[in-house]
Amino acid sequence: MSEANTILVVDDDQSIVELLRDFLENENFHVMTACDTAEAWALFQQSSIHCIVLDIMMPGQNGFELCRRIRAESSIPILFLSARSDDVDKIRGLTLGGDDYIVKSASPGEIVARVKAVLRRSASRKQMDGRVLDCGRVKLNLSTREVVVEGKNVDLTPREYELLRLFVEHPRHVFSYEQLLAKFWDGVGDKHTIRVHLSRLREKIESDPNHPQYLVNVWGVGYRFEGG
Repeated sequence: MSEANTILVVDDDQSIVELLRDFLENENFHVMTACDTAEAWALFQQSSIHCIVLDIMMPGQNGFELCRRIRAESSIPILFLSARSDDVDKIRGLTLGGDDYIVKSASPGEIVARVKAVLRRSASRKQMDGRVLDCGRVKLNLSTREVVVEGKNVDLTPREYELLRLFVEHPRHVFSYEQLLAKFWDGVGDKHTIRVHLSRLREKIESDPNHPQYLVNVWGVGYRFEGG
């Protein structure tokens, strides 16, 4: 599995970079390195990278900001590497789209194992992305990101599409306002923010947006998807 995978290690501590390079190369990974986020961004733009091991605290832009920037363009697996073990950083990193959070006290062997784990999950997601989610009137093609309602293509904004996909992949699961804000708006906003976006989405997929059959409000809690 690892022979075709390139890992980018980003850390301003050269001793950590060299140690991880040795362990990753021993597992037949190709390793690229960067000492700051500017160099990492340039490598990300220029190279075919399969996974990033990313330090958080570095001179200049921190790892959180680089993750946010990358997530605007790519779903490449990102593992945060931090000297801090508190939950605040961990929650922030995962909310921004990180796939894992590793404290630097972890052994190099454990870090390599977790790199392999996120790559396996990523490969599994890519296989799933070839599916078409069929909910009757509503169909999502996960490879082309096309949404079809009653046989007609419907144009959704990127955020509307991601919202709909989340609901379709978890039918009847109730997502609270807080969960939706954390996942799609970095925790910034309020219930009105979500209501506006869900109202627009209903206009595009519901036969009668005033009496929705798919995106159902759970009063005082959030929303769930009734199809599937």
